[in-house]
Formats: sequence, C-alpha cells, structure tokens
Amino acid sequence: MFTKILIANRGEIAVRVIKTCRRLGIATVVVYSDADAGSLAVEMADETVHIGPSPANQSYLVADKIIAACKQTGAQALHPGFGFLSENAGFAQRCADEGIVFIGPNPEAISAMGDKIESKKFAQKAGVSCVPGHIGEIADTAEAVKIAEQIGYPVMIKASAGGGGKGIRVAWTRQDVEEGFPAVRAEAKASFGDDRIFIEKFIESPRHIEIQVLGDKHGNVVHLFERECSIQRRNQKVIEEAPSPLLDEATRNAMGAQAVALAKAVGYDSAGTVEFVAGQDKSFFFLEMNTRLQVEHPVTELITGLDLVEQMIRSAWGEKLAFEQKDLSINGWAIESRIYAEDPYRKFLPSIGRLVRYDPPAEGQKDGYTVRNDAGVREGDEISMYYDPMISKLCSWAPTRIAAIDGMGRALEDFHIEGLGQNIPFLAAVMDEARFRSGHLATSYIKDEFPDGFQGVEPTAQQLDILIAVGAAMQRVYAARARSFATGLAGAPRDEWVVSVGHAKHRVKVAGEGDITVELLDEGRVLTLSDIDWRPGKAVFKALLDGKAFTVQVAPAAEGFTIRHRAAKARVLVLTPRSAELHDKLPEKQAADTSKLVLSPMPGLVVSMDVTAGQQVREGEVVCVLEAMKMQNIIRAERDGVVKAVNAKGGDPVAADEVLVEFA
Repeated sequence: MFTKILIANRGEIAVRVIKTCRRLGIATVVVYSDADAGSLAVEMADETVHIGPSPANQSYLVADKIIAACKQTGAQALHPGFGFLSENAGFAQRCADEGIVFIGPNPEAISAMGDKIESKKFAQKAGVSCVPGHIGEIADTAEAVKIAEQIGYPVMIKASAGGGGKGIRVAWTRQDVEEGFPAVRAEAKASFGDDRIFIEKFIESPRHIEIQVLGDKHGNVVHLFERECSIQRRNQKVIEEAPSPLLDEATRNAMGAQAVALAKAVGYDSAGTVEFVAGQDKSFFFLEMNTRLQVEHPVTELITGLDLVEQMIRSAWGEKLAFEQKDLSINGWAIESRIYAEDPYRKFLPSIGRLVRYDPPAEGQKDGYTVRNDAGVREGDEISMYYDPMISKLCSWAPTRIAAIDGMGRALEDFHIEGLGQNIPFLAAVMDEARFRSGHLATSYIKDEFPDGFQGVEPTAQQLDILIAVGAAMQRVYAARARSFATGLAGAPRDEWVVSVGHAKHRVKVAGEGDITVELLDEGRVLTLSDIDWRPGKAVFKALLDGKAFTVQVAPAAEGFTIRHRAAKARVLVLTPRSAELHDKLPEKQAADTSKLVLSPMPGLVVSMDVTAGQQVREGEVVCVLEAMKMQNIIRAERDGVVKAVNAKGGDPVAADEVLVEFA
C-alpha cells in the first residue's frame, strides 16, 4: 500500500481524504494557497506545501506546482478530490508520465467520459439514450443563438469541463443566450481553465438521479445504487439523498446496469458517477459522467457501509474489488444537506466572512438516527471569496426516509453559525415541507415551492408554543438574575406577562426555577419546559417542551428576544400588561426608501460596469456584473430612470449593500 499521498485540493474534501488515510496508516501531504494557509486541512496533514496566491488559476489549477510538490515530498500518489484538476485527463497523464499514481480513473477513461462533449458522443455511439442537443464546440455567441433556436427553448448552456453548478445557465429566450453564453464561458475559464461550451435541450420538471460506480484495474465494475439530487438551486445541488424515492427495483437495476456497461466500455477503474435525467414516469436519459468522487458521496457510504475514498486508493494501488454486485445492498436511508455561506433571505447570494461561531451538531448515533458532518472549517475560519461557499455537508441516516428527514431536521436545529449568512433556516424549511416529505421531487422544486424567494415561514402551532415558552422562560431567568444583584427587593418576582409574537399577544403565567411552566391564560393550557440547557449570553437554547426535545437560536432584543426554530423566526416581546397596552399605540416604523439606489447584493468584484452617468436605463437592463465565489452575477435595473452617479468600475472590490449606481 502507498505510504504517502498528496491531496491536490482544499477544504472539506482534503480533510475527508486525510481521515481515511489516517485510518489506513498512510501519511498525507496537503498543498495550500495563501487563503488556506491557516486551514483545518493544513493543520491535520503530516506535511504541507505552499503553492501560490489565493486565486485557483494561480495555485490549485497549476499542474506544475502540484507535480513539484509531489516530487519535493516524495508522495507516491495524488488524490485530486473534486473540482480543480480532478477531471483533467492531461493532468492525470502528466502524473503517470512523472511516475506519480493518480488516485482516480485512467486518463483514457477521463478523456472519454469526463469531457461533457466527448462523453455524449461516446454515449450516442454506445447506444445510450441522451438528451437532445448540439454535441460539439460552439465558437461564439452568434452561433450559440443559432443553435439554441434550432433546438428550441428552453436550452441548457453548459461548460464542457463544468461541475459543481458552475459554468451552467438555463436560457428561455434569445436574450438569455446572448447574456448567458459569455458569462458561462468566463466562469468555465476561471474555474476549470477550459472555456468550451455546448448546448442541449432543457427538460422541464425532470428529476436528477445518478448512479455511483466503482471499478478496479482488473475489469471489474459494480454500482453502489443511486442518489437523488433533484433539490437544486441555480443548477447547484443543495440536498441529496440515497436511495431515490422515485425508483422501483426494476428501474434501479436498469439504470445501474446501463451505468456499469458504460463504465466497462471505457475501462473505468475508480469511483465515478453516471448522471441521468429522469421523468416522473421513471424514463431516464444519460446526462453526463463525473470521472471523480462526488461531493454527495457520503450518502452512498451511509447506505452501503463502504468508504469510497478507501476504495479509490485500493483501486489505484492495483487491488481487485473485494465484493461483487450480488454482495451489495441498500441499508436504510441517508440525507445530505449542503451548508452554504449564503443568505437565503437575500435570494441566496454569497455571504463571505468569518465564522464567529461554528458549533455543529455532535456526530454519531442519536435517538433513532445517526449524524455525520463533513467539514473543512473551524470556528474563527474565514469563508473566502476565491472558492466554493460550502461550509460543511451535514448528513443523517435512519432506517426509513421519514426518520432520516426528521433526524436531519433535528440536526439542523442543533447547528449554530454566526458571523455570516448561511442557509440552515432554508434547509430546515425543506425538511418540514409536505411535498419534500412526500418524495414528489423535481429539479424545479425550489422554484416551485419558493417562487418569491425565501423569507422564512410562519410558525406552526407547535412552534408558536416553543417561541412563547422560550421567551417567557428567558425573561424569568433574566428577572431572577437582576433581582439577585439588587438589594432591598421584597416579594416574589412578577409571574404574569404578555408574550407578543408578531401581532398576536398571549397572556401567560410563569412559574418554577429549574423546570418552568408557562400557563396560557386565554387558552387554558400549560406548557412545561424541562432539561433546560441555557444561560444568559448563550445563543442556543435547548430543552424539552412537554417531553419533546428542541433547539432554538436566541438573541436579546429590545423588550424581548429574537428566536428562531428551524425556519420560523420571530421577535418575541415579553411585556408587562401595561406595556402591552402602550405597544398597541406605537406607530409602525417606515422602511427607508432605496428605490433610487442599486446596491451590491453581496461582497465581490465588479467584472464590468455597464452604465454611465446620464444614461437612460430601462427596467431589466444590465447595470453591472459582479463576481463572487467564482460565479458571475448579473445585476439588473429594477426601475426605469436616468443614472445620476456611478460609484464603482470594473475591477473594484465592493461590500454587501454598497451603493453601485444612483438614479436621479
């Protein structure tokens, strides 16, 4: 077996590979850029090599630097992780030429299947059903428009070397192609060093189902069943699960057999994924093959009991697969939620910053479910604008799908992050949403269920009880604390309050010290909080409400608290009866008028400023293009008007809410 492996990647996947190598007794080398100098992967590795500035095209995408690091440290093999150079056939060949084992498929297989354009040509020749489209390179925007109109809208504009949701756009009109084609090309060049683009028909309301395959260097290939990856936003996977709630055994076997046949045809000898677009009628078409380890591989590991990184290493060493297809079976159900540094309340825009608080749920077996959290960060780390905004991958496993979903909901409750926007409330909303729980999914799910974006959800009756009880209990603790510091106070503390949640007011009577009871005076009910884990200053409140465990995020606010349970967030005021009367007389605070301003929705870099002072602009026209997290974002005018001032130019860094353009 190898004695030393270099990991040509960063963040979560670098940490993931290190953990398996440690278990196998293999030393690790991690390469790092300026931005990753203090990262968890660098801390965990046995050796490290600095490879350059923060931008990926000056560090992680520079093959010469990676090869030099292998030679410098004596690493026998290289694991590429995902992204960067992981699907670059030329790099895999370069490793072979230099005597370094590439822990992934052979260069010929990568060339045949890893390239999105070539893989479709190969699949067509092999008789695999493919999505209709133009399978070939496209020279410029004019040709892209011509091809799109021949295929018929909507179409998908995709980078040949793309992956991870980058280098991809759906175009519904000619204008979408004219704007999207150059943006996709720029993203592809920046992220993958390859700006070749192709176009295919976009199939509306499909499901995205992929088959995990695994091969060795002796001609053996098996599949490890499927993953459902239909919950996507901007073509980026958000929630994955294994197995798929769509497939029956016959369809699963058919998809698996086709994936294995395709892998065998190209001599595939590592972990890889054959992706399909599936109809609700269980029809399916080959989409592409990812010739690498997938981000969502943990859900497959949880239902099969296999370590895919270990299997890749063993295959690269030359070992035969230790099992056959008949030896594999599905055990239970697994869900993965990608925790992203993005603000769901602001159209999911990237939220760069420091993890002031990072407190994930404890891993391991819980009451009826298991938690796994794959992360490459710690409290105090910074989420950089140079790389993908994923913070961690939170997984739950349980014997059934509903139990796994419920376990994920509880794990998301227990995940506490401060310092930047993150999508935990949105993920929690999905876990509680009826359509998701039913399993009737499609890639349009987020657009269908959250057409106006995400603004949280109204609390359910049970969540309202939690908000009232927690607010009343926290007020009682603060009041008791204040009395303990005061002198000369006589009598018992006040026990009757009015708890205001939104516009609704609830008269309550609070009693107790350890366990606290909250009597709802107008409803004739009593809520009991027990096993309370909270003290003033702590941002997480854990307890049992009438015997059922819950966790909420809390923060002090004027006359009360801000409390969030999953996706339900509210300002909870705890008032005296007289204060409650006076609150009804207070005028509503008016929001500031920003209609004449174009604000930067995120921190990032101005790629281009497309308007000038004095210019007449129509609603919907492009004002500027911003880049953040390797993604280009087109900012449009939300109203007609004349530009009064332009406050940024191409190449300028900007902060969130910075004024870019002012209208007269």
